Amino acid sequence: MYAVIASGGKQYKVANGDVINVELLKKEVGDTVAFDVLAVSGNGTTVIGKPTVDGAVVEGKVLENGKAKKVVIYKYKAKKDYRKKIGHRQPYTQVEITNIAYGDMKAEAPRKEAAAEEKKPSLKSMKKAELIEFAKEHNIEIDETATNAELIASIEAGLE
Repeated sequence: MYAVIASGGKQYKVANGDVINVELLKKEVGDTVAFDVLAVSGNGTTVIGKPTVDGAVVEGKVLENGKAKKVVIYKYKAKKDYRKKIGHRQPYTQVEITNIAYGDMKAEAPRKEAAAEEKKPSLKSMKKAELIEFAKEHNIEIDETATNAELIASIEAGLE
């Protein structure tokens, strides 16, 4: 489930658990923020607001108030001895999206945690000693004198 929200004159596509930087809000760290919802999609349906979706809720928690990296503005005119250098750091508020809801649609668990569970270790990037240790941790019988390719093949067979 995702939603399109508006904040600071910009639009953001967000899902539950996303961390976004929005224009500076007058909120303290730890406060909750409610956003205007322009569209919401989930359970195979999409609802677009006119201009906002009535009854849709997107809430977030303020993680940080800060300033972005400096942008340097340099103005120059040839042969006129004109040079002007100024800088600007845009203030922002970092927000974690905690709740997306509309009617009977509720956002599922954050998608970042699900992706972390599916991730398998990269055996090809491991050294021989690491492969042997990995096999011992997972109770896989291997020949310690084998080459790396043979170790990887036996570990993959043992994991399945």
